[in-house]
Amino acid sequence: MPDFDVAVAGELNLDLILYGLPAELPPERELIAERMMLTLGGSSAIVAHNAGVLGARTCFFSRIGDDPMGNICLERLQAAGVDVSGVRRMTDGSATGLTVILQHGNWRNILTYLGTISQLSFEDIDLDRLKSCRHLHICSIYLQHALRPRLTNLFAMAKAAGLTISLDTNDDPEDRWEGIWELLRYVDLFLPNEREARKITGTDDLELAAERLVKIVPTVAVKLGPMGAMAQQGRERVLVSAIDVAVVDPVGAGDSFDAGFISQYVRGADLRTCVAYGNLAGALSTTRPGGTEAFRDREYREHFFGQQLASLSHS
Repeated sequence: MPDFDVAVAGELNLDLILYGLPAELPPERELIAERMMLTLGGSSAIVAHNAGVLGARTCFFSRIGDDPMGNICLERLQAAGVDVSGVRRMTDGSATGLTVILQHGNWRNILTYLGTISQLSFEDIDLDRLKSCRHLHICSIYLQHALRPRLTNLFAMAKAAGLTISLDTNDDPEDRWEGIWELLRYVDLFLPNEREARKITGTDDLELAAERLVKIVPTVAVKLGPMGAMAQQGRERVLVSAIDVAVVDPVGAGDSFDAGFISQYVRGADLRTCVAYGNLAGALSTTRPGGTEAFRDREYREHFFGQQLASLSHS
C-alpha cells in the first residue's frame, strides 16, 4: 500500500487579506482596513492542507525562507496532518512568499511578493518519496518558474511509477498558456475554472471546451463559480449546482474544490461523488476568510458537511 494518497508540489506562502477598505485608495494617505486575516496561502498549499483535513494522506514538496512566515506555514500544514519533510528551508536570504489581498466587496486587488514561491525545482523533489504516493497534484504552473521547464519529466516519472496525476493550471499572468497541451498528455484529472478552460481550448463554448479537453484527459472538472461545476469522464457528464451559502470570502474556493474532488478520486469514488465533494469543499471554504480557515475548525467543518450531505441525500 502506498505511504501517501496524494503528493502536492508547489508554492507555499501566507495570504494577508484586508477587508473593509475605502472605496478609493489615494496615494500618500493613511488608509484604514476594518478587518484582516493572516492565513495559509498559495494554491498548492491550500490543496495540500484541505486534502489532509479531508482524510487524504498527503505529503508536500515546496520551499520556504528561514523566517517566521515560513514557520507559520509549516505549523498550519502539520496541524492538518500533512507530511512536510519534503519542504526545503532556504538559508540564502530568500524569504517566504507573501500575497496581500485587498478585498473590495465583489472584487479584489492581489499583490504578491514571490520570494520562494517560484523557486521550487525538479531537484527539490524526493523521487523515492514521490514513488511512495498514489497520486500527484500540481497547480499554479505559471508561477512555478524553476519547476515548469521540467514538469514534463516529472509527470513522465510519476506516470512510470504508477501514480495518477491531476493538474490545475490556475491563471497564466502572461495569458499565453504555453506548454499546456504537452503536459495534458500525462494528466488523468484536469481541474480548470471556466475561464481557463475556454482560454486553453480557444473557444467561448464551454461544452465544446470540455469535449476538446476530454479527448486528451480522461477526467475533466470545470469550476463554474456561482453556477456550480461540470465534470466529464468519457461520455458521462455531471452538472452540480452551487451550494447556497453566505459567502464571506471566495479566496481559495477553487483550490478547496480541487481538494474535495481529489480526496474522493484517490478513494476510487464515482464521478458524481467526486464533483459533489469538490462542490461542498469549495462552498465550505467561502464561509470563512481565506482558503483554509473553515477547514481548520473541525466541529464547524463536520457540521457543515453533515448538514449539506443530508440535504443532498433528500433532494
